Amino acid sequence: MSTASAPELQQAAQQRQPVLAERLVAWQRLEGRHHLPWQQTRDPYRVWLSEIMLQQTQVSTVLAYYERFLQRFPAVADLAAAPLDEVLAMWSGLGYYSRARNLHRCAQAVVAEHGGRFPDNADALQTLPGIGPSTAAAVAAFCFGQRISIMDGNVKRVLARVLGWEADLSVAAHERALWQAAQAVLPERTEDMPSYTQGLMDLGATLCTPRKPACLTCPWTELCVARTTDEPERLPVKKRKLKRSTREHWWLWLVRQAPDGEQVWLEQLPDTGVWAGLWTLPLLDDEAAMAALLGEPLAGALELQPRLKHVLTHLDWWLHPRRLVLDEAQAAVLTPTLQARHDAAGSQAASSIVTQQGRWVQVANLAAWGLPAPVRKLLQP
Repeated sequence: MSTASAPELQQAAQQRQPVLAERLVAWQRLEGRHHLPWQQTRDPYRVWLSEIMLQQTQVSTVLAYYERFLQRFPAVADLAAAPLDEVLAMWSGLGYYSRARNLHRCAQAVVAEHGGRFPDNADALQTLPGIGPSTAAAVAAFCFGQRISIMDGNVKRVLARVLGWEADLSVAAHERALWQAAQAVLPERTEDMPSYTQGLMDLGATLCTPRKPACLTCPWTELCVARTTDEPERLPVKKRKLKRSTREHWWLWLVRQAPDGEQVWLEQLPDTGVWAGLWTLPLLDDEAAMAALLGEPLAGALELQPRLKHVLTHLDWWLHPRRLVLDEAQAAVLTPTLQARHDAAGSQAASSIVTQQGRWVQVANLAAWGLPAPVRKLLQP
């Protein structure tokens, strides 16, 4: 269907709707995944939480966080009432920290604007912070039986293959056309929507994978246009690639030997950008900036640590830790200089990353702080 138009795609979807929907629902109920904790509930809070956690994160990673998160915040009101720093600490290690910030804002909006109850339709759900069209559709379909299709990466791949849609999905109009076709394939009965929606997820996660799809065991095997070409891996088409970049910073790992236990100096990052709102070691642009901040003889006492590579979706971030142990007197002299980095008139010229505030933190209490995973691993190996 390389030359098919959007109307032709829609027509093909409508023609196949009954058999595609029926087979997927039957397959999911018999062969699909049923062991995941968020599959055992129709509570919109729990379904929403799982959907946010699963964005760009593997199921195996999410499982432990999901259970821990619910133990601490069993209801949306508990999450809304919690301090943001505590939410970020619970999220630490999951990555994409804007999700945690939006999670907190969304919980507060549900409590303040909706009396603690999630709206029961996708349009209203999308008005909440951090809930996009696909997440809204998942909550509406799973919890309220709304006839609306999700459209995450797995679903785009599954539907592009079965319908043979070869248009470039990096073009917004082509993606909209696929979503409209997805709506045409939905089952007629609202009670089938949870199984159908879960079936799409299961199919993309377990059989219709990006490479080496298990076509022979797929419930749509003889209906799939991509399989008839013997090149299912060619779809979906997405020509615009994400451009990766490289960043490099030096980490100043300051340790203070205090009477009540070892402390480290941490600085809070701004509310936007990588690691938004989290606490990290001071980030400086180079060793010269580090030496200028510390002065002699402290700069000469820095201990070299192995450099680290932190891989993000769009970025390879090289980090060079330098450790320095201070006694009480040295820490007392250096602390005003560190604090001045965060004053309104203070200079941040030593780093391209501006931080909001800094403080000494007990190493024994680091678990309560929102730290990026590389920082936590470095400080608590």
